[in-house]
Amino acid sequence: MKGFDLFAILLNAEFGRMLLHGVQMTLVIALGSWLLAMTLAVVLLVVRLTPSRLAQRAVMGYISYHRNVPTLVQLMLWYFGIASLLPGAVQAWLSEHSAEAVFAIIGLGLCQAAYFSEDLRSGLRAIPTGQGEAARALGHSYLGAMRHVLMPQAVRHALPALVNHSVSLFKNSSLAMAIGVAELTHAVKEIENQSFRAFETYLLATVLYLAFSLLIMAGGAWLARRQRIAGAR
Repeated sequence: MKGFDLFAILLNAEFGRMLLHGVQMTLVIALGSWLLAMTLAVVLLVVRLTPSRLAQRAVMGYISYHRNVPTLVQLMLWYFGIASLLPGAVQAWLSEHSAEAVFAIIGLGLCQAAYFSEDLRSGLRAIPTGQGEAARALGHSYLGAMRHVLMPQAVRHALPALVNHSVSLFKNSSLAMAIGVAELTHAVKEIENQSFRAFETYLLATVLYLAFSLLIMAGGAWLARRQRIAGAR
């Protein structure tokens, strides 16, 4: 039975390269899916606020689907299902450009957009209705009022929920291992298979995930303080 030796992992050059690559892939997937999710969340919110009942129902259906189907199932649907329906030329291009990571970003981004959209909608509902009316009275269009008056305030109100869901998105990046992405969890699993040191490798993964999650939360707390100061009289 091997004794505890964390340096057997940290001082191994090959394991270090695997960990570094895994962290890089995790950050790429987390950041890429976050940008996709936030962009789509704003679009979903704007569409949902239009007078069209059909558009509202479409957005509600989108949100309901992504909030009730497990994220892992959605990733597998994209990678093993939807990918197989694409034209051969597109599949070939994706195979040469990290198809697993691309579909992980798409799957996680589309799923998280449903949560971000609801967070922003809650933040928007906290704004007095007179704000929108005043913006329109000053000559802003619907989109102009959303961009310059309402959305900045909605983000401020929704910031705690957005930070919490951003942390969840970062942690869910580990699910990308299921479709073959060599992210942090995948790297840790490979290191454990080669070193036979399960406790040390998974302890290291725990510390890394905890550190990055705390950094995200600290960044959210800093933004909250900054927004509170900027909005204070």
